[in-house]
Amino acid sequence: MTDLEMNWVLGTPALLGVAAGAIAVLLVLIMKFKVHAFLSLIIVSLLTAVATGIPTARLMPTLLEGFGGTLAGVALLVGLGAMLGRMLETSGGAQVLTDALITRFGERRAPIALAVASLMLGFPIFFDAGLVVMLPIIFAVARRLGGSFLGYAFPSAVAFSVMHIFVPPHPGPVAATGLLGADVGLVLIFGLLVALPTWYVVGHLFGGYVGRKYDIPVPAILRGSTGDFTEFASAPRVGIIMTLLLLPIGLIFLNTGLNMAATAGLVSLDDAWVQVLRAIGETPVALLITVVLAMALLGWKKRKSATLVESVVDSALGPVSAVILITGAGGMFGGVLRASGIGTALAESLDAIGLPVIVAGFVIAALVRIAQGSATVALTTTAALLQPVVMGSPAFNPVELAAIVLALAAGSVFAGHVNDSGFWLVSRFFGMDTKTTLKTWTVGQALVGIVGFTIAAAIYLLASLL
Repeated sequence: MTDLEMNWVLGTPALLGVAAGAIAVLLVLIMKFKVHAFLSLIIVSLLTAVATGIPTARLMPTLLEGFGGTLAGVALLVGLGAMLGRMLETSGGAQVLTDALITRFGERRAPIALAVASLMLGFPIFFDAGLVVMLPIIFAVARRLGGSFLGYAFPSAVAFSVMHIFVPPHPGPVAATGLLGADVGLVLIFGLLVALPTWYVVGHLFGGYVGRKYDIPVPAILRGSTGDFTEFASAPRVGIIMTLLLLPIGLIFLNTGLNMAATAGLVSLDDAWVQVLRAIGETPVALLITVVLAMALLGWKKRKSATLVESVVDSALGPVSAVILITGAGGMFGGVLRASGIGTALAESLDAIGLPVIVAGFVIAALVRIAQGSATVALTTTAALLQPVVMGSPAFNPVELAAIVLALAAGSVFAGHVNDSGFWLVSRFFGMDTKTTLKTWTVGQALVGIVGFTIAAAIYLLASLL
């Protein structure tokens, strides 16, 4: 454990107090004094780093590591995804696909159709990348049918969330599966059994409620802020748009699928062909390939000038710059909390309480998630803590092991809030203020955790009785 992962000055109660105070100050700055979220997050991150005793020499490196680490994972995805979305929007492709979708499923079932598509796309693609790819279609459907944007976007966002947290080949459940010695195939099967009912309760039922309660207009974030690009419109065929949406999914599956196959011992990550396919399937590379293909199919092939194509792509970046910066600052705040050692200290304290393994795993993962923000860190930290107990006991059968992994996953997604970069991604892309995001997304993530744990615990109990 490095000096950035453990605080040697403050004990666990003091660290918890600092974290709670930091979150309270952040909310007061943003909600009461209307300080911009980007500035508020930087200010609170700096004050938290000082209060938790991070050495002065490590102060700026810690802040920049949290900020830069988040941007490394988000900036390319959001930037490339916005370019793709801008071309789909401006060419008329999003509208063409929307018309086909509504014709096929009807207006009343359009939100469910979007969510089902998101569930399928969410199998190989990560939460943030999938959401960015789907947003142009969600925007177009919401504009066409009217009503609150949340009624269309929330079910799809929850769909990506439950697939990302419960179902391999996503990194969190795969890592926990390896640490606890579970069978990845069983985790995949039971992960789907947890994810789908959880989506129905939270994405469909609760999503319908928030859609009726909060009237959120359709954001204009992917429409660009300057220029008239009507000459770029060409009403492309549905097949072209489906190709551009499915291509990154297929490419990304090369990476995630091969990773899962390697975990199962089916292929070796040392093989050259595996390394090449995994590189092509890296999310930024997959999106880059798709953006270039979109420029060719929607622009150059339609005899649009290179200058016009370049202008359309460029117009996508301005509106999403705030999303990228605020998300990076959210990562900075979470990074400071992780560097303070609060997550590890809290988890180790709770580990000594003596709860049943599956309950202890959920509680520890949930509290670590609330304390420091990252779902992946919460899941892997908890799995590592429970590893000696789980691996050292022959009493757990394969299904029970899979259920424990899923219980940890449920805890790791619980109540994502202002120290989670994903919270700010949803807030800004959905056009919601901080208070509304807490009432909708944070509550929804808490429900995902509770419902997911309930199903995982039921699987565990049934497996123990058989």
